Amino acid sequence: MSGPTRNLYKSSLRLFANLAVLLVVSVSIVAQEDDPKGTAPRTGAITGRVVNENGQPVPHASVYLGVPLDQMQSRSTSTDDNGNFQLGGLDPLVYTLSASAPTYFLIPRDPEALPTYYRLGDSVTINLFKGGVITGTVTSSKGEPVVQASVRAIMVRDADGKPPKPGRFAIDRQTDDRGVYRIYGLPNATYIVAVGGRSTYGYSNNAYDSDVPTYAPSSTRDTAVEVAIRGGEEATVDIRYRGGSGHAISGIVSGPIALNSNSNITLAQIVNGAPQYNSVSFQPFNRKGFAFYGVADGEYDLVAQSSFGRGESIASEPMRITVKGADITGLELVVRELASIKGRLALQPSTAAECKNKRQPLLPETVVVASRNEKSAQRDQLALSNFFAQSVPSSTGDFALINLSPGQFRLNTRFFAKYWYLSSMIRESPGAPPARTGLVNRQADVARNGINLKFGERINGVTITLAAGAASLRGRVQQPEGESLPSRLYLYLVPVEKENAEDVMRFFTTAVQADGKFAFNNLPPGRYWALARQASDTDPHSDATLRAFEEGDTRLRIRRAAEADRKEVEFKPCQNVVDYELPFRFSSGKN
Repeated sequence: MSGPTRNLYKSSLRLFANLAVLLVVSVSIVAQEDDPKGTAPRTGAITGRVVNENGQPVPHASVYLGVPLDQMQSRSTSTDDNGNFQLGGLDPLVYTLSASAPTYFLIPRDPEALPTYYRLGDSVTINLFKGGVITGTVTSSKGEPVVQASVRAIMVRDADGKPPKPGRFAIDRQTDDRGVYRIYGLPNATYIVAVGGRSTYGYSNNAYDSDVPTYAPSSTRDTAVEVAIRGGEEATVDIRYRGGSGHAISGIVSGPIALNSNSNITLAQIVNGAPQYNSVSFQPFNRKGFAFYGVADGEYDLVAQSSFGRGESIASEPMRITVKGADITGLELVVRELASIKGRLALQPSTAAECKNKRQPLLPETVVVASRNEKSAQRDQLALSNFFAQSVPSSTGDFALINLSPGQFRLNTRFFAKYWYLSSMIRESPGAPPARTGLVNRQADVARNGINLKFGERINGVTITLAAGAASLRGRVQQPEGESLPSRLYLYLVPVEKENAEDVMRFFTTAVQADGKFAFNNLPPGRYWALARQASDTDPHSDATLRAFEEGDTRLRIRRAAEADRKEVEFKPCQNVVDYELPFRFSSGKN
């Protein structure tokens, strides 16, 4: 393998690894007890099992272990005949997990929710779901089989009927000598099917690479037939291949360090004003030039990204282009430095006697997360994939979130310590004059307002404080006599005290199980209203979403409904409230 080819191969592997990090595992996890002495094992293991939707083991599935601190430490293993796996010899850090197996799919993580993190000693159940199949035969206008052509299943709506998230790649398969293709392992969704043009990742090299795609049954994108796949179903979709040359899009990637690293160039087709699916080309190390072939008429977003030393990346601003009856050449994508956020994680102990000798968070088992607000992101920002970053604090509590695209970001943190809670997230206001008592407030509330970033911007002076004294709540929502609890029931906790009414970190939500059970951890001491409420598709389904800066009106509505319902619960420092009973009335449902 030559040097440039090897670099392209490594770059592609990094691309797939980054995509895998964005998947969430549908899991159940056995929680560990706190260690009152604050000790932790030097090495250990994470064990678990991979099962299907019926609870049956998935043997020989691939399990991937990610390390937020250093992706180069990522590891993989396979399940045994009973679906069990073990990853041993691990350092006491935080980890992410995902799994895959032929014909199965993993439910993608909601971009509005944070990943699930694990530590040594955790036992995890990973749920895979049997995917659907789209199969059929591709024939020419003469009825002859079209052989070794790339066929793509393109998601147009997810299982909830919503457009797919930006950055999605189509699933490619090639036709065999009979012209038959079979695309399996498809998540529940609605798809269109296309054949011809270069494959999603630009690896194929056959007679159809430069053709304009033909959409099933034998049409352009505008009249393509849609195929709904549910519950592992199989659909047959035959395609009569139209042929015809497509267009080319070509240009160069330039800018600082552009020629010192491989550049990934992503082309995203724009349908109804939003990116639909991506394809990738490359500009190899120490060379100029990239190209896409077999491009149909339409609108596209084009963006380049390169990685260089210490895991840092550069990217271009997305370029919107329109292809109409001709090739587009001579494009230049100028890569620039991405943004970063640096700060410190602080630990604030408690003087309460009840909190004495409680295990404090361990920095190697703590992760700070930055995620872009996709709802308010500008259309061109959606083409940039750098909407998420994570960092593990150093031994001094310092953290750095790098490679962030322009946009509005919110911060959060995940830690393992039952009796601690997230107290504050503040930033020293840049350029503010020296503080004078009663005149100038030099601190900005990051938790409530987030951080707006531009290309190359360096944000410093962020302090995230974790405080000791957290409480927990376990209980059940009581169903009305003769009635069952509604589906999608969520329990909300909102602060009673007026001085805490605008403190977004005192707003909590959790899903209520079918049997009415619920649980909250890491609650700041104080008084709260408790409200059981049937949630809609647009309601916040996680703490991170409920606390988002754009959900101020939602928090106000929930607070007013909770005040009217007047179900109050109070938590003392380090108190564990168990067997709490909350009556549910249908009159306190949607508001």
